[in-house]
Amino acid sequence: MIGRLRGTLISKQPPSLLIEVGGVGYDVDAPMSTIYDLPATGKEVTLLIHYAVREDGVSLYGFLREPDRAMFRHLLKVSGIGAKIALAVLSGVSTDDLSRLVHAGDVVALTKIPGIGKKTAERMVVELRDRVDAVGVRLPSTVAGEVVSADPVAEATVALQQLGYKPVEASRLVQKVAADGDTAEAIIRKALRAALGS
Repeated sequence: MIGRLRGTLISKQPPSLLIEVGGVGYDVDAPMSTIYDLPATGKEVTLLIHYAVREDGVSLYGFLREPDRAMFRHLLKVSGIGAKIALAVLSGVSTDDLSRLVHAGDVVALTKIPGIGKKTAERMVVELRDRVDAVGVRLPSTVAGEVVSADPVAEATVALQQLGYKPVEASRLVQKVAADGDTAEAIIRKALRAALGS
């Protein structure tokens, strides 16, 4: 089982990453909370891995911080939440904020996350409340080596669609927040904040 990968970051196409380790390329899916803080492509990166075996194959999910991986694993235990929705949750809200929303029982805020309906939000509150204390507090981190995409608006729009937003909604959010000189990751960050009303 793979618990950690250290290698060269070959590509970033949210939510997918390609990490080369010893000549082997690993496809890893990651939440935007991790992708925001990755170095530029071509640089070395170390990711904590959640290794998932399914009927149709093996999937790897990567995180820069242990609290984020732990929260991802807790989310997978909630009835009705799979890996795609868990990634969307951690892309839309930090581990700290998710812990606070769960403890506050803020179902309305949770339903603003793509893929989370009222019933799922209620299950999250009930099933996560006793687990999230153990996750710990996420420390602030710095963004290193951001590179402006050839078309950051298009890249951000595609990324939001992969996170569960409908094409029209993704495009609307991106157009609303994008500014000249923004990287795709900066646009995605602002769009998610706008979508969640924060």
